[in-house]
Amino acid sequence: MKRSTRKAIPLLTLATIIAILFLLPLIWMVFTSFKTLSESMASSSILPQVWTLENYTGIFSSVTEAPIFRWLFNTTFITAIGTIIVVVVDILAAYALARLNVPGKKVILGMIFAALAVPGIVTLFPAFYMFKEVGLLDSYIPLIMPYTASTMGVFLVYNFLLSFPKDLEEAAYLDGASQWQILYHVIFPAIKPVAMTLAVITFLAIYNDYLWPSLVTNSNEMKTITLGIATLIQGSNFVNPAKMMASTVIATIPAVVIFLLANKHIVKSVTNTGIK
Repeated sequence: MKRSTRKAIPLLTLATIIAILFLLPLIWMVFTSFKTLSESMASSSILPQVWTLENYTGIFSSVTEAPIFRWLFNTTFITAIGTIIVVVVDILAAYALARLNVPGKKVILGMIFAALAVPGIVTLFPAFYMFKEVGLLDSYIPLIMPYTASTMGVFLVYNFLLSFPKDLEEAAYLDGASQWQILYHVIFPAIKPVAMTLAVITFLAIYNDYLWPSLVTNSNEMKTITLGIATLIQGSNFVNPAKMMASTVIATIPAVVIFLLANKHIVKSVTNTGIK
């Protein structure tokens, strides 16, 4: 066995143990969702002795009290629109600041950097009262509008463009390409890993948000999946660990799928430090 391999074994073992520890709550959640009520409250084993789907069928059958399909639609619609707008706006803003002669560029950059230090909860109640005054509560507009831009996204793309060589853009200019053609055919393919990372971060932030939807929604039909699941596990379901875990699994699946699909782009955006 090579010396480098022997040195790597302890690190791999430690990494495996840490990964198992992080995955253990998720594994317990999934297996508990397939247990009966009595077993979920009395048994301490991870694997269920009697496998059942009654927790899932119970959730999807009570569409009157818990319209989970509507909650999933609301969350999908809000998350998709919000993520697309954030990625487009942040890329355009970062490109303008990095490449164009924007008046007051230094002031704008200073405001963006200062905004990174402002906690999001500071703007929460002013935004709530603003939507309340114009009568837009309990609609899709207040659920989407706060996610139309991200200072962190502008910062990420802007810093990437600073290290991106201008030779390719100048060559495209000499070939007669327009500003939009250069942005689409030259810049965007280069920043695709960064854009995908920004999209995943934004997706998870919007998808997992609980506080803001709880403020701006009143009706059961306008709830997101996170807010709906929180409502669903109250009352009689609060003493039913199996059903609570089943509802949590349903809410977790979309986020896990998105992360797995975009994982290679996230790794690429971290490892890529320039153009080779």
